[in-house]
Amino acid sequence: MNVIVTESPEQAFSQAAGMIACEIHSNATPVLGLATGRTMESIYQILVQKHESGTLDFSKATSFNLDEYIGLSPTDPNSYRHYMQEHLFAHVNISAKEIHVPNGTAPDLDAECAQYEAAIRASGGIGLQLLGIGETGHIGFNEPPSAFDTRTRVVQLDEVTRRQNSGMFGNDPACVPERALTMGVGTILDARKLLLVAVGVGKAAIINEALNGPMSENVSATAIRLHPAYTVILDEAAASIWMKNSK
Repeated sequence: MNVIVTESPEQAFSQAAGMIACEIHSNATPVLGLATGRTMESIYQILVQKHESGTLDFSKATSFNLDEYIGLSPTDPNSYRHYMQEHLFAHVNISAKEIHVPNGTAPDLDAECAQYEAAIRASGGIGLQLLGIGETGHIGFNEPPSAFDTRTRVVQLDEVTRRQNSGMFGNDPACVPERALTMGVGTILDARKLLLVAVGVGKAAIINEALNGPMSENVSATAIRLHPAYTVILDEAAASIWMKNSK
């Protein structure tokens, strides 16, 4: 288990961005698995700054995002494709043809999921997968229960998740789409490295459950403990319960 605890959220973000930058520097054709959320915004901001300073080149990189809402077009302000454009893609030199986000408006969603898996395989597999963790313990949108061998698929979003994500939808959970496309737990575990980042006391209980609780399909984040090369970066607040229980 590689758990890094920092004194502040800013230090956590900086360490995570440094790991992603190292992955890009150390591979001729880096393949990144990317995530969304407030935590990721700060990480992407640091990566953009590194690029603008001339120390980080995305020109040979390929990216695959974890998930997307069903029914939202790539240009919808609440779509994850739009989020990625705003926070990262528009500010770095990644090739548009190497950007992959599940298509939530695909006419055949099952075919879209199969194509997404095929594209990941064709890229040579994800080198480093960035992860957050939701209140239900999900990674990606792998809501409980999610088997550890699941692949990219259609999922029904938990009401807890819809409430958690409602800030982008006028704070109205009813406006959050009910379904999404997500990489499966098995797809995530196929990445050569995993990097999970969480900050704030609001994540402390679920982080403790993910790292100390029983392995469970009801908390998909527990699956990262099966991976041979995973890193968890936390600030002291997010790590507080885990540290007490790990003494």
